[in-house]
Amino acid sequence: MLTGSEAADCKASDGKETVPAGSAAGGDGAWPSRTYAWYIVVVLTLAYTCSFIDRQVLTLLIEPIRRDLQINDTQIGLLGGLAFSIFYTLLGIPLARIADRASRRNLMTAGVAVWSLMTAACGLARGFWPLFTARVGVGVGEAALSPAAFSLLADYFPRQSLARAISVYSTGVYFGAGLALMIGGTIIRLVSNAPTQTLPVFGELYPWQLTFIVVGALGLPIVLLMFTIREPARRGLGDGDRRAASSWPALRGFLATNAWAVTCHIGAFTLYGIAIGNYLFWTPSMIMRTFGWDAPRAGLTLGAILFVFGTFGVYAGGWLADRLARSGRTDAILRAAFIGMCCGLPLIVSTPLVGDVRIALVLLSGAIFFLALPQGLPAAALQVMTPNPLRAQMTAIYFFIGNLIANGLGPMFAGLLTDYAFGDPAMLRYALAIVCATAAPLSVVLLYVGLPHYRASVLRAGNPGSGNPGP
Repeated sequence: MLTGSEAADCKASDGKETVPAGSAAGGDGAWPSRTYAWYIVVVLTLAYTCSFIDRQVLTLLIEPIRRDLQINDTQIGLLGGLAFSIFYTLLGIPLARIADRASRRNLMTAGVAVWSLMTAACGLARGFWPLFTARVGVGVGEAALSPAAFSLLADYFPRQSLARAISVYSTGVYFGAGLALMIGGTIIRLVSNAPTQTLPVFGELYPWQLTFIVVGALGLPIVLLMFTIREPARRGLGDGDRRAASSWPALRGFLATNAWAVTCHIGAFTLYGIAIGNYLFWTPSMIMRTFGWDAPRAGLTLGAILFVFGTFGVYAGGWLADRLARSGRTDAILRAAFIGMCCGLPLIVSTPLVGDVRIALVLLSGAIFFLALPQGLPAAALQVMTPNPLRAQMTAIYFFIGNLIANGLGPMFAGLLTDYAFGDPAMLRYALAIVCATAAPLSVVLLYVGLPHYRASVLRAGNPGSGNPGP
């Protein structure tokens, strides 16, 4: 972080903030090698991709799980939401405190190992509650990843490049979700006509159970890659006491000072997350129920859409945020998110209502692009407005609230509407449209209200733009 005099020295003649080449803000020394920093992004993106494959493969297996375990859409919503999110959110903050004080690399490596084993355990479930418990375990492992990863990246990249780096990392959501559908679809096609398999100790397994076991094994190479990450020096700490700077009193003081900015930020992206979560979870089943597609066809087609348009959307969000930052806007990161959310609103709401599958897929591609565009920006914004010793904890608080509501309860909303309002599984498309038409517009309004408060927080943190905050 630049002091007032240092910031003045680093102003270019056009008034825009610059950082001297080969140096870091605030006297923290030179930034790590750009090549190695981007290598870290690649490794973390692979880990995040793996986490989303493990998390999202369930979406393609909904129909056989409903059939074999005799459960309804509400229970499926619980498996996709609350089961995963309950400990993902509860453990997020204590794990983030570890990340703010200890080795982030080691914490993330342990997380990858845990969620991979628990995904394989999903394939051994014989009923709703064993499967629910295994999904809880997946959430426990994945809770260790992102808060530590965001904190780590903020020590590898200067502010002018941070949004793009975090957005590249966040492409793992759509890499993972897309690959989950494509891999799941391929495995289902291969084993759909195969009889149940009998394994020693575990007995007979359905094809969907074998899918979980294969997907869980994909995490083992990622564990080895995580050991190639070097823990970077923590920037902006000066000579102070890290434990005091990351303490509960310090966190409470930050939250009190930035209450409006934090409230609007978390509220807006939580509401938008409900729309994202419902799309990622229910779209395969919606396409299968509405247009009569089978799981392999839905998985390969929708997986490709998520992989291409979702990934491109996340990267576009980071590119737009960095471009606005270079133009000197203090609120560049959240302004980019606001633009993307406004553009996506009509597509998000209308896509489930279309009766022609070709038109629906075209609209879905656009909807996925704009759902993905803000994906990496909430965490990037928190890194800019939050002091270094509190970054992982603030990210965990954001995840705690956002994931508990958006990912924990979000998918259940559409299931409840389908089961109890419409009473017909074929009406899932209308349930999805209703949830998105309610949550997405509210998120846009709340984010707009929060923009001036975010600008004030960024200035307090000592990370201003060039003094052109915008309206």
